[in-house]
Amino acid sequence: MPMEDPERNAGNLERGAFCTTRWSLISAARDSKPSDEVKAALETLCRAYWYPLYAYTRRSGFREHDAQDLVQGFFAHLLGGDALQRVARDKGRFRSFLLAALKYYISDRRDFENAAKRGGGKPVISLEGSDPEQRYQLEPVDRLSPRELFDRQWAMALVDQALETVRQEACASGREALFQAIRELLAGDRSGRPYAVIAADLNMSEAAVKMAVMRLRQRFRDALREAVANTVSTHVELEEELANLRLALAG
Repeated sequence: MPMEDPERNAGNLERGAFCTTRWSLISAARDSKPSDEVKAALETLCRAYWYPLYAYTRRSGFREHDAQDLVQGFFAHLLGGDALQRVARDKGRFRSFLLAALKYYISDRRDFENAAKRGGGKPVISLEGSDPEQRYQLEPVDRLSPRELFDRQWAMALVDQALETVRQEACASGREALFQAIRELLAGDRSGRPYAVIAADLNMSEAAVKMAVMRLRQRFRDALREAVANTVSTHVELEEELANLRLALAG
């Protein structure tokens, strides 16, 4: 997926003081009982990135239902008991932690057929009606390794989050039609409809459409940076993760 350079703009994250994000909040709770806020932060992160883990397990050779049960069992393990305290001790990027924790879980729980029972028989993370296997069948065959596929899906999840943020803001300001018309242009896709065509459809001038694209593209970059920031603890990690995101999307 072509995209503009997300590192070009700092957005709302000032370089002088890294704001409290979901992952930094979790990491700060190293030696205390996790609060409801910390648990909610981890659950939100897990819900956002369940599919990259599913894609990883499928590409690693697990069958469809086994992969679903395995990921749900992993989330039950991660969100329950004393697991959060162990999570907090890992200060790195959430992406790196999550994949390492899944690998450890797979190794430690080889009898994964009973993963759903270990989660109480109910999904811990709602997939909101999604069909992960249908989505997985659209992945390129024999091109990406499990880790490469995980990284790419992780990056795409971040892009989707940023686009959804911009969409919600556009809807709130009465500009949903404009957003839908230029959505593909926000991430740098130059193959969309010409500005003149979009302008005619929306009864706007071409100059106004160009200005709208520029402003919403700027907001998309900021939203993308904010989404990435929620998975790291420092500005250094943020800049490195943004660079990794570009590489994953270009691969």
